[in-house]
Amino acid sequence: MRSSYKEEDVTILLKDITGLVKPQPACERERLIQSGRHYCEMLPEEYVPTEKYMRAYEDALEHFAAPTAQAVANLAGKIIEKRGRQTVLVSLARAGIAAGILLKRYFKQSDGIEVPHYAVSIIRGRGIDRNAMKYLLEKYEPQQLLFVDGWTGKGAILKELQKSMAAYPGVSSQLAVLADPAGVTQLCGTHEDILIPSSCLNCTVSGLISRTFLRSDIIGEDDFHGAVYYGEYEQADLSYAFIEAVEKHFTKQVKAEQEFSREGEVQKNTVGCGMDEVRQIAETFGVSDIHFIKPGIGETTRVLLRRIPWKVLIAEQGQSDRGLMHILRLAEEKGVPVEVYPLRRYKCCGIIRKLSDV
Repeated sequence: MRSSYKEEDVTILLKDITGLVKPQPACERERLIQSGRHYCEMLPEEYVPTEKYMRAYEDALEHFAAPTAQAVANLAGKIIEKRGRQTVLVSLARAGIAAGILLKRYFKQSDGIEVPHYAVSIIRGRGIDRNAMKYLLEKYEPQQLLFVDGWTGKGAILKELQKSMAAYPGVSSQLAVLADPAGVTQLCGTHEDILIPSSCLNCTVSGLISRTFLRSDIIGEDDFHGAVYYGEYEQADLSYAFIEAVEKHFTKQVKAEQEFSREGEVQKNTVGCGMDEVRQIAETFGVSDIHFIKPGIGETTRVLLRRIPWKVLIAEQGQSDRGLMHILRLAEEKGVPVEVYPLRRYKCCGIIRKLSDV
């Protein structure tokens, strides 16, 4: 699979389907998804954001590169402690790839460890890429594989991972993430709903690849899941600008704070509360399908970038939170109402519009 990432940073186990699938506008995709079509059978249109939004992204990167680096350091320490030095990072495409590259670079800089890093596809309702798993298990022992993602929302991908791993004895379904506001994994950099700046953009901060794709007329029985390479956006590519901005904060000071941060996070973790809050939001706003509720900074951003939002909820004091500036900017650009709501675990939540109500 082509990407703008360097080969030494990641091996992407995806089929290049560039030119084989026509991206669809958000309104068309949303109509098809809500009528029963699976999201993995379509691709959203990608675009270069407005100048105002890019200023919000640059502000986010300036202020949240350091907290992201701290999350990487915290997570790397937990991985060494719990999984050892022979770990193979398996990032979930596409949001997990940047997190995996940051972990790989941190291991090398802080401990001198060269950790193999791959990217594979997992799709809610369809499972993990079986051919990618076959490839990995021909090269490595099952216990070496560690799945990586950027953040958790409700924890839906973790549930999909747990279902998929039932077919692979010895492979752990544990998921390592930089931020776990859902409270579903101890293997995280933080349980806070922090802004991971890469969540603000689409392909231009994700190696110029699309989200993953699976449809039988294009993806054969022996193929990896697919993705598109957006070469037309090469001049707007910020994938390494993001990675290098975070990497600048990989210092001994970050590493020294690691033990304190880890203990504090473990003490405050209340596993499983994220879904409780989602159910409460659904009841409050009369949303019958919890798949329409996308909590957390990363997931709310995705709703605004890819879906048809109904409204955005932000926590009290959220309008002055730098981590939400890009969300407020996107909501303003798209005319999406923003409502203050007493969120507990999350800083914000996106709710998808039910098109049958329009």
